[in-house]
Amino acid sequence: MKRNTIVLFVVLFILAAFGWAGWANWEYRRQAAERALASAAKGDLATSPSGDMPELMLPMMNKPAPAFTLEDLSGKQVSLASYKGKAVLINFWATWCAPCKIETPWLIDLRNQYASQGFEVLGISADDLDLNDKQKLSEEKQEIASTATQMHIPYPVLINADAISKPYGGLDELPTSFYVDRNGTVVAVQIGITSKDEIESNIRKALGAGK
Repeated sequence: MKRNTIVLFVVLFILAAFGWAGWANWEYRRQAAERALASAAKGDLATSPSGDMPELMLPMMNKPAPAFTLEDLSGKQVSLASYKGKAVLINFWATWCAPCKIETPWLIDLRNQYASQGFEVLGISADDLDLNDKQKLSEEKQEIASTATQMHIPYPVLINADAISKPYGGLDELPTSFYVDRNGTVVAVQIGITSKDEIESNIRKALGAGK
């Protein structure tokens, strides 16, 4: 009887060891996947030779933000130049972009928090537009407006990102954001979704408040 108990204990121990090893392997893979996703979300796509920042960010950094004038949802023409003297977050997004829907509430909170310090967000819709079909264009604009209303977006929403996509690097991924300081210089670029804390850090940099 005693021998059977020992054998049973050994068998259970071996099974537990295998179970723990399997869990540990799964946990390792899970954490590795999370790290990879986090890295991709922060736009760490290709490192510059100096290792300082992704190559995709280099062409825009420390240079004047390309000028533009786009139509808002009411039909008014809005230019980046009209925000001279303010820190501006130029946020390219789309109604179909799932990460944008995660990020937008953070932008709203931070915009409301820092607006009194001279900060604004410009949400530029990258949704496809049928510019040659007035009926379809009206419906597409209404869809964008409806999404903006549902999300309680308080900042200007502009349309037709395609018109300025080239000077802003092609916009291969959404959301993409450019943080512009009071002098009109790009001080940070965000490709893909990141954390709210990092967004706030970049806003403070644009405001000249450091981290």
